[in-house]
Amino acid sequence: MRGGTATAGWPAPEPAALPATSVMKQHRRSKRQAQLRALALVAPLCIFLLVMFAWPLATMLQRAVSNDEFGAVLHRTSLSLAEWDGNGTPPENVYADLAADLRQANDEQKLGQVTSALNFDWAGARPLVMRTVRQLSSEPANGWKQTLVAAAPDWGNPGLWALIKRLSQPYTSRHFLAALDLQHAADGSVERVDANMAIYQTLFLRTLWVSAAVAGLCLVLGYPVAALLARLPLKTSNLLMMLVLLPFWTSLLVRTTSWIVLLQGQGVINDILVFVGAVNDANRLPLIFNVTGTLIAMTHVLLPFMILPLYSVMKSIPPSYVRAALSLGASPVTAFRRVYLPQTVPGVLAGSLLVFVLAVGYYITPALVGGQSGQLISNVIAYHMQQSLNWGLAAALGSILLVGVLLVYWLFNRLTGGNGLRMG
Repeated sequence: MRGGTATAGWPAPEPAALPATSVMKQHRRSKRQAQLRALALVAPLCIFLLVMFAWPLATMLQRAVSNDEFGAVLHRTSLSLAEWDGNGTPPENVYADLAADLRQANDEQKLGQVTSALNFDWAGARPLVMRTVRQLSSEPANGWKQTLVAAAPDWGNPGLWALIKRLSQPYTSRHFLAALDLQHAADGSVERVDANMAIYQTLFLRTLWVSAAVAGLCLVLGYPVAALLARLPLKTSNLLMMLVLLPFWTSLLVRTTSWIVLLQGQGVINDILVFVGAVNDANRLPLIFNVTGTLIAMTHVLLPFMILPLYSVMKSIPPSYVRAALSLGASPVTAFRRVYLPQTVPGVLAGSLLVFVLAVGYYITPALVGGQSGQLISNVIAYHMQQSLNWGLAAALGSILLVGVLLVYWLFNRLTGGNGLRMG
C-alpha cells in the first residue's frame, strides 16, 4: 500500500518524544505551582506572626533607641549644636535658636516633650524651662546668651548643653544605660548612677532568682503528681487531670486575691498555725506583701504548666522498664535514679523552661501580693508605660528582658543538644 497508513504486519510509528527543554519547563512550572500553594497555606500564619509578634518587637526596639521627639521640637537648636565642638558653652547663635525653639514649643504646647526628656537626666529641668519661657516675651538688649544665663544660671553650665547635644541626636543609648543603672557623665563617658538610684539591676536579679525559685518549687511539687497521674488507670488519671486543669477555668485575678485572704496576718494560714501552736499570736508569719507571698502565689498559678509537660513524657515511658530493673535486683531508689529519672529529663527541662519564661514576665501576681520587696521588673515596666510615660525606658527594660529570655532558651538548647526539650 503506497502513500497510506501502516499496513498489517508493520508496527505503528511511535509518537515523537518531547524535547528535554519542554520537560524541564513543565517540571519547573509544576514545582512553582506547588510552592505557591504551600505559601498560600502558611501565608495567614506568617501575617499573624508579623502583625502580632515581629512588628510589636520592632516597635519596642525602635522606641528604646529613638530620640526624635526632642530634636523635632528643638530643631533649630539641634542643627546649631551639630556644629558646636562641645567645649565650654555654645556661641550666641545657639542661644538665639534655643529661644526661638522654646517660644515656638510654648505656642504649640510641646514644652512637655522637652522637659520630660531633660528631666530624666537633669533634675529641675521643668522649672528651668518654664522660668526661661517667661523671659522670652521681648527681644533682649544684651543678647540671648547673657539674658538666658541671667534668668537661669543653669544655661551657663556646660554639662546641660552637653546633655542637650546628646538628646538632639536621632538615636540614643541613654535608655539602655538607665536600664542598667548607668548614665553619661558630663564629659560623655559612662558611669554608674548614685547608689540610692540604682534599682534596675537589683530588680533584674530579683526577677531571675524568683523565676528560678518558682520553677524549682513547681518541679518539686509537680513531679510526684505527674508521676502518679501517669501510673494510675486512665479513668482515674483523667479525673485527677481535670482537677489539675481546674485553675485554668478560674480567673487569675480571683486566684491571686484569694491568696491575699489566705496569707495575710489575720488570714487562714496564720490562724491555723496559731491554733496548732506552731507560732505565737503576737508573732504571726509575714507571708504577704513580700517575696514570700510572690513565691507562693506564683507557684500555685504556674504549677499546671509544670505538670502537663511532665505527664506527657511520663505517660510514654513503659512501666515494664522499672519492673525489669527491680526484677534484676535494683532497689526502688536505684531503679528510679538509673532507669526512670533519665527518661523524664525532657519533660523536666520543658516544664522548667516554660515555667521560668512565664514567671519572668509575670505582672498581676507580684503587683497584688508582692508589696515593695516582691515587685519584679515587669511591674516597673508597667509603671513607666502607664504612669511616668517614659516609654523609651520601658522599651529598653523590655528589650533587655527579652534578650535575657532568649539567652536562657539558647543555654537550655545548648545543654540539651537541641533534642532534650519535649512538651509531649
